[in-house]
Amino acid sequence: MRLVMTEPVEKMERPYARRWWALLVLCLSLLIIVMANTALTVAAPDMTKDLGLSSADLQWVIDGYTVPYAALMLLLGAIGDKYSRRGALVLGLLVFGGGAVFGYLADSAATVIAARAVMGVGAALIMPATLSLLAATFPRVERAKAITLWTATAGLAIAAGPVVAGALLRDHGWSSTFLINVPVAAVALVAAFVLVPPSRAGHHDRIDYVGGLLSVIWTGSLVYMIIEGPHFGWGVKAVTAAVVAGIGLVAFVAWELRHPRPILDVRRFTTRRFAGSNLAVALFFLAVFGAFYYLTQHLQFVLGYDALETGVRMLPLAGAVFAGSALTGWLTPRVGMKWTVTAGMVGGTTALALLTRVDAASTYADFLAPLIILGLAIGLALSPCTDAIMGAFPESELGVGGAVNDTSLELGGSLGIALLGSLLATSYGNHLGDTTAGSKLPANALDTAQDSVGAGYAVAQGIGDKAHALAAQAAQATDPRQAAQLRQQAAELASGARQTADAVGSSFSAAVAHTSLVGAVILGIGTVLVAVLLPRREAAAPEVKTEEREPVHSSAG
Repeated sequence: MRLVMTEPVEKMERPYARRWWALLVLCLSLLIIVMANTALTVAAPDMTKDLGLSSADLQWVIDGYTVPYAALMLLLGAIGDKYSRRGALVLGLLVFGGGAVFGYLADSAATVIAARAVMGVGAALIMPATLSLLAATFPRVERAKAITLWTATAGLAIAAGPVVAGALLRDHGWSSTFLINVPVAAVALVAAFVLVPPSRAGHHDRIDYVGGLLSVIWTGSLVYMIIEGPHFGWGVKAVTAAVVAGIGLVAFVAWELRHPRPILDVRRFTTRRFAGSNLAVALFFLAVFGAFYYLTQHLQFVLGYDALETGVRMLPLAGAVFAGSALTGWLTPRVGMKWTVTAGMVGGTTALALLTRVDAASTYADFLAPLIILGLAIGLALSPCTDAIMGAFPESELGVGGAVNDTSLELGGSLGIALLGSLLATSYGNHLGDTTAGSKLPANALDTAQDSVGAGYAVAQGIGDKAHALAAQAAQATDPRQAAQLRQQAAELASGARQTADAVGSSFSAAVAHTSLVGAVILGIGTVLVAVLLPRREAAAPEVKTEEREPVHSSAG
């Protein structure tokens, strides 16, 4: 057995014998780039405290990863197709691992954001490479099953990130959540050479770099606008980004329609199956990432679970994703993707609708059913959509196909966190203002508490600490009258602290319910659109003619 796999998959006369082991490597690579975001959600409080991050700093720590990730995928996917898909994967793992080490060593907001951006570039190389290598390595009859496992891995990573990060945070600092990516990336890197066959497109056409650059400009500007506008206001930066995104998109479409070999044939979006699948992926991740954003906060701050306990309580979502993936693998060939995707989106809408019942008295049990239903919905809907998107591209453009799927995913996730996160913050602040109206809470303390649920509980704790300090002074006072006054002041402050904490919890619970209602409406409307777009029965062959796997007389790397 050769130590390094050197035979290109395009030259194999029969399916690659170790393709399922190769899939394991691809899924491992996918695991770390999804976990890089979900792990950060539970590490954010410790990072904020240690580095003194402002809300804007923290937002860009999270989204510094997203902008290069979303913007570069299409261009890097095309480069991987031409030169080496495995090479793109290997380079991505190196860049991603390097960025993780940089993040571990970072000691300021600027360096953490820079490290996250480097990791985002690595993820932009890895993500389309995993899908293109999967599609190139597996014969068409097995591809749907392989994509189902790939999708299930993404669901596992969503829930596994907080568990792993939470376990580390019990004994280590927030920087350890960066370092966990390094050994996984190293294992995937070595295994890629041993188990993943080289692959590249069978033609030598020049890459449409102008189209690629335009895609970077409009996608990056759009993601920046999505992040900047809802969170920080529609000032000059957000408006400028919106204008650049709009002009860039128009220029991109116009260029691609005229180019003889476009980086992305935008005419594919006129095909109902392709357009509907991309819309479904974007809408689903809008709902999933948005819900994940506020559910983890509710479990940590309102219900009082620590990072590890929060992660463990998200695991039913991962288990349900695997169950839904198994079900769609059996169901889709029998009833067609229209029905499984629509059923999945109805399930996702139902999960969000159930979260509208959340209130101050809700316990974890009230979140369990929505988590399970949401996981089943992800498993049901996403695998058929990804398979349809990849099936619309010929073998020479599998990297581009993977990039289109992943860009839809990332745009949806960014929009979900931005829109639902902004709505959550506004709703929480308004509810807290109404709940504390007429109280003795100082205006500056109220402003601080309205910034976030974490800040709200910090204000309540600060009031409680003052109450404890006054009670201690009362115990040591020698003058009975002074001691009585101090005890009374301490009792009033302690009561104020409890009332403030109760107001923060009830306000955030009300905000979760309100945000879930909006999310359910968005996903519900999207479900109808996707159901209309997707054809009732898909054709037996892919909509875009796929090149059959035959020996190709070209080198690969």
